[in-house]
Amino acid sequence: MFYCICSLVIPTKCYRHYPQPSKDVIASLFVFGDSLFDAGNNNYINTSGQANYYPYGETFFKYPSGRFCDGRIIPDFIAEYAKLPFIPPYLYPGNHNFKYGVNFASAGSGALTGTRQGIAIDLKTQLDYFKNVSNQLKQQMGYADAKILLSRAVYIFSVGSNDYSFPFDTNTTILDSYTTEQYVGMVIGNITKVIQEIYKIGGRKFGFLSLGRLGCSPSGRVLEGGHSGACFEKLTPFVKLHNRQLSMLLKELYTKLKGFKYSLVDFYSFAEERINHPSKYGFKEGKVACCGSGPYRGHASCGGRRGEKEYELCENVTDYVFFDFAHPTEKVNGQFATEAWSGKPGFSGTYNLKALFKSK
Repeated sequence: MFYCICSLVIPTKCYRHYPQPSKDVIASLFVFGDSLFDAGNNNYINTSGQANYYPYGETFFKYPSGRFCDGRIIPDFIAEYAKLPFIPPYLYPGNHNFKYGVNFASAGSGALTGTRQGIAIDLKTQLDYFKNVSNQLKQQMGYADAKILLSRAVYIFSVGSNDYSFPFDTNTTILDSYTTEQYVGMVIGNITKVIQEIYKIGGRKFGFLSLGRLGCSPSGRVLEGGHSGACFEKLTPFVKLHNRQLSMLLKELYTKLKGFKYSLVDFYSFAEERINHPSKYGFKEGKVACCGSGPYRGHASCGGRRGEKEYELCENVTDYVFFDFAHPTEKVNGQFATEAWSGKPGFSGTYNLKALFKSK
């Protein structure tokens, strides 16, 4: 059974929403990160990084919800598995019920405050929002009950992609001042601080995606020149080092922080497999986006609101791995969420998300 909640973004539309959770809810869900996880926070800030127009949302919601996808994103599927309602954006007007969690993610966001500064909500600001929520929960529920909720909750992250891609997208010279190791170290350092702060507030269960094959997205191929078919490999050393450092960080925190548990899911291999061998996973096209313009439809023009008015839209979105210049289709998101939820952990010492939610 579904019921509608009217959107304050487009008041005449409604989207399908899951009923109020039953008593078998496992734990709350708090969401941090970038456009892979943004459920609409960017609708409420002054930015061009929005997806609140057609054809975004066409598959599931039947209207643009602010998600960079034709339908549901990974946190939506995780919420379903955890018997939670869709987790609303923190900036959604009038939202004061944080009992089941809240989504702080912002398209364009990075771990570094300088990443797309002024047009996205950086990770540190997302942490500040979480601190506000934790204080409100303590006021609403009482300190003891709020502490239990926060310790049982799961905190999931998709962060880092923009920190590495935006210097190339915008031709900034920031990378000239650092070695690859130094730059990745700053990103991982900021992520570390956020995890530690959430831990101090009461968080114990953390879920992370490794970074995907960024240079092989449609926009990555455009950066490489667009017509050769090659991936933009200048991103690869940053991505691979980030993924190694993130794995090492989480293992270290597991040994040092009492009660710390984590899930780290290999998004890199998952994405690479579907890009290179789409037919194995039920797709027909792994390189060209469903929606956009230019080579591989890799320009950020889907919907005609970001500089280029003309764009192409595929006939059958379920044939495609990418919906737009850098973001997966709902079908891909659903496949990944299933693997993250119940698949065999790909890194030693990690949990799948189902086990993480159920753990005490």
